[in-house]
Amino acid sequence: MTPLLSSTAVVTLAEIGDKTMLLAIILAARLRRPWAIVAGIFAATVVNHLISAFIGAQVAGLLEALWFRVAVAIGFLAMAAWTLVPDKLDEDEAAQAVKGKGGKGAMGAFLTTLVSFFLVEIGDKTQIATIALGAQFPAQVFAVAAGTTLGMMIADAPAVFLGDKLVRIVPLSVARIVAAGLFAVIGLWQLAVTLGWI
Repeated sequence: MTPLLSSTAVVTLAEIGDKTMLLAIILAARLRRPWAIVAGIFAATVVNHLISAFIGAQVAGLLEALWFRVAVAIGFLAMAAWTLVPDKLDEDEAAQAVKGKGGKGAMGAFLTTLVSFFLVEIGDKTQIATIALGAQFPAQVFAVAAGTTLGMMIADAPAVFLGDKLVRIVPLSVARIVAAGLFAVIGLWQLAVTLGWI
């Protein structure tokens, strides 16, 4: 699978039920400016994931040792396990994310979403996945960032427009299992290639 398709698939599935998707639903309900919110999600994700993919590529470029490639593969396997754990955005985190930012207009909704999404995405599993994908495909940083951004938009844009209806339609447990399986396949493939099994 190409870096673009791998990145899109991994992040789309990992994002379903993730706290940033839940934040998108909260912002849509509070701000009622869906297009401004989607634009804010896109802008925050582009910046966050481009930086993350670049960090992953730089780390991979500095550490070409066998142990590092094995660590990246194990990282994907760990992401598989982490994805199986249901994510939640607690009320305090949600309130802090939207508190006091922006006005009631479209620009206020855009800025609130931009700042909230960028901050909540730091250390999130989709950001960690983007770093790992950047390390796996160090020569394809822009393809990785484009794929992970596309994956975020595929998952989060419908959440903005459909809100909690989407969460009821898509069985989150199935989405988590599929995402975990995809992370596990990537990790096992990376491990097999690194150790010369295939």
